[in-house]
Amino acid sequence: MTTDTAIFDRLSLLADPTRARLLLALEEHELTVSELCAVLQLPQSTVSRHLKTLGDDGWVASRREGTSRHYRSTLDELPETARGLWHLTRDEISAAPVGEQDAQRLASVLAERRSRSQQFFSSAAGEWDRLRPELFGERSELSPLLGLLPADWTVGDLGCGTGRMAEALAPFVARVYAVDDSDAMLDAARERLARFEHVEVVPGRLEDLPLPPGSLDAAVIALVLHHLPEPTRAITEAARVLKDGGQLVVLDMLPHDREDYRQEMGHVWLGFSEERLGRWLTAAGFESLRFTPLPADPEARGPGLFVARAVKRQPRAS
Repeated sequence: MTTDTAIFDRLSLLADPTRARLLLALEEHELTVSELCAVLQLPQSTVSRHLKTLGDDGWVASRREGTSRHYRSTLDELPETARGLWHLTRDEISAAPVGEQDAQRLASVLAERRSRSQQFFSSAAGEWDRLRPELFGERSELSPLLGLLPADWTVGDLGCGTGRMAEALAPFVARVYAVDDSDAMLDAARERLARFEHVEVVPGRLEDLPLPPGSLDAAVIALVLHHLPEPTRAITEAARVLKDGGQLVVLDMLPHDREDYRQEMGHVWLGFSEERLGRWLTAAGFESLRFTPLPADPEARGPGLFVARAVKRQPRAS
């Protein structure tokens, strides 16, 4: 299509009132054919024929969702001359009685959509806690919170195990170091994290981290401290590799009396109190401790957990 003929072809396309009404309805909303039929009060065959014409000329695009096809305007993707012609046309059609009637019916269609959604949640409220993880996974409500992390951060997953925490962190930060001293765990972590070029799996002990001083913006020690004979050494090492003002997050067990964990799983410590952990963190140079017991999970058989966050103390100005 040459520039000379394009404008006349576009004028011819927009001169059809039905096509102009369809474009007006699709300008700000994605709609199905049946919804467009309700808005324009026209049979499906007529609406589908005009949608094909608009699609062939690049004015609308569609996507399939289940058994329905959803249509949207592609006005933003068209040349400026085409957008100018449409703005002239829309002013005329939207001010006409037929345009005002279409707008009223469109509002009703959208209200019906909201009503169907509200009906679903009204009927499913009691089942939603079961349905949501089935549809979106067990951690769907927690994953968005990782988006609060600064994108330029370097984070250490200290005692990474099979790499689940590092995998969760990786999409949101600039670099992740996943550290562990178990060969089996490291092999599993490397396999899990292989697709992330900015994640480095590093062999090393938490009491002697293979990372330079001040190399991390944040560090996570998740369900590891209770395995260590000297947790204070791991906390001191975390302070060493964190930048001043860097944050340490500890996930671990609250105090409990499950002595069988010592023999069955090699636990050295039967959980940690806020007082004990706070004392260790303060001695290692941390401040601003926030210690939060987590709500009990009815499906979990183990002791209750807590999350503790502390900040590496900044040097005081002289």
